[in-house]
Amino acid sequence: MKYSFDDLKGRNCVITGGFGVIGMALTRGLAQAGVNLAVIGRNPATADKAKAIAQEFGIKCIGISASVTEKAQLEKAREQIHEQLGRIDILINCAGGNSPKATCKVEQMSKADDLADTFYGLDMAGFHDVFDLNFIGTLLPTMVFTQDMIEAGKGNVLNISSMNSIRPLTKIPAYSAAKGAINNFTQWYAVHVAQTGIRCNAIAPGFFLTSQNRFLLTDEETGELKPRGRKIIANTPTHRFGEPEEIVGTMLYLLSDISSFVTGVVIPVDGGYAAFGGV
Repeated sequence: MKYSFDDLKGRNCVITGGFGVIGMALTRGLAQAGVNLAVIGRNPATADKAKAIAQEFGIKCIGISASVTEKAQLEKAREQIHEQLGRIDILINCAGGNSPKATCKVEQMSKADDLADTFYGLDMAGFHDVFDLNFIGTLLPTMVFTQDMIEAGKGNVLNISSMNSIRPLTKIPAYSAAKGAINNFTQWYAVHVAQTGIRCNAIAPGFFLTSQNRFLLTDEETGELKPRGRKIIANTPTHRFGEPEEIVGTMLYLLSDISSFVTGVVIPVDGGYAAFGGV
């Protein structure tokens, strides 16, 4: 066996959420490895960003606007991918996110708290939006974009989970539940398709500053950590946030034939957070 990522060159990959903070790092890492890309996103600028990636790295890269929770839109996207790239070899489910509407205001409730600020006051529409975006937005793309892999007798699915799936964080029950469901689905699907030649694994990132959480964890004016940010750093043995590019190596390993006997695993990339007991 050749120990490099050269086997990835020329493969066709669909990545959802590929132009978010973490998604962009993965997209660029794949492009640098010579992988052709179809980036699925809701942002109208997806096509323009894809053209820029294609020009910078000399690979094929197309951007398609579609919702990961709408099967008909994904099936239409698959037709476009077949026309412009050909057979799909790899799927990365990176689309996801949280919402204030699915968040509790208090970390641990007491009898003195207003129930509206606790679990009991959660907005169910917001809860459904977050859960569906993260979990259904992983399940449906897997259902749609892996059919080529079944016919080919080989393929690779990589789900982007979260440290929330392993150690649920306070205040965000919908996001934590959805990411926990992704871990379970990763294992279930890996077993279900193991004899077809498809592998399925997941990465559980720890704490990275993104557009969604940056000003929840740091002060917008000073850049200083807020109390929740300080708590995170105190419980991360490396005492820092991760850089999105630090996920790329694990991604390439799981997608390459180097890991051909690895399926159904969830790998933390978290600076030791999951290993630390707090003392």
